[in-house]
Amino acid sequence: MAVFGVLAAALGAVGLVVPDALLTVMGFEPVPDGGRADGDHTLVFLTASSMAALNMGVYYVLAALADWKPFFRWTVPFRLLTCAVFTLAVVSGRAPAGFLGVGLWEGLGAVVTGVALRYEKRGAEK
Repeated sequence: MAVFGVLAAALGAVGLVVPDALLTVMGFEPVPDGGRADGDHTLVFLTASSMAALNMGVYYVLAALADWKPFFRWTVPFRLLTCAVFTLAVVSGRAPAGFLGVGLWEGLGAVVTGVALRYEKRGAEK
């Protein structure tokens, strides 16, 4: 949880400071300065999602420091949902193939979290 939190916060910070770098990492082609059409709000949405990622990363780190198991459990189904939505966005052509990595990261994180929680629960029952 802490590793995911640190990575989410770091990527959120990158998106706030150097948005084109984050776009490139996700497989999007950055638009040069002055090349955006009037009404193109890409940077607004990138700023909002980067701020959300920064906040979410901090929440994950704080939950990990507090060893807050209910929070960990809540993340599993929602991260699986995120995986499904992001994967469908790529499959349907709504997002570039590079964006699939974001969905797979969420799915893998959900599975690892779920397995770890189950392993800890079984260890505590013995």
